[in-house]
Amino acid sequence: MTDLSPASVTLRGRRPRDLPTLRRWLTDPDAAWRAWDAPYLPAQETTASLQRYAEQLASSPPHPNERVIDVAGVVVGMVNRAEEDPAGSGWWDLGILIYDPAHWGRGLGARALSLWVQATLDETDAHVLTFSTWSGNERMLRAAARLGFREAARIREARAVGDRRFDAVRLDLLRREWPGGA
Repeated sequence: MTDLSPASVTLRGRRPRDLPTLRRWLTDPDAAWRAWDAPYLPAQETTASLQRYAEQLASSPPHPNERVIDVAGVVVGMVNRAEEDPAGSGWWDLGILIYDPAHWGRGLGARALSLWVQATLDETDAHVLTFSTWSGNERMLRAAARLGFREAARIREARAVGDRRFDAVRLDLLRREWPGGA
């Protein structure tokens, strides 16, 4: 039986054998993860953008600012990061996505985010890490809070999802606030 516990989570570079799994999850317009990852963006735009991204993955080498989330040999998602302008300012924005709802609510995302924070602090000049979400993504907000992220900005009712309004939320973490991050 495969160990799908948080302790078995690793982050690694993408391998060619990962591409079918990544393509399947990224290009499925009905994937459940889409209800949580920016569901306020037009579905047609995000589907086309993700199809282009999946094609790019197939034709380019792994990038150090992207990793797959591997749980005991099973690819369950991806993490990414991008340096905010201006370059060299020490501000890095993080992203995380767990594809399959069967893997949600088990602590895998929190563990992957913790590993990604540590990797980003180890591999970059990061002074501050951020990520953005929306107030309807309560699991993401809880996971971030457990890791020490703080709410840095809340734009009230900025996101329309269905017939409801949600807040846009940006969270941050300073290097010195991460255990051993000074």
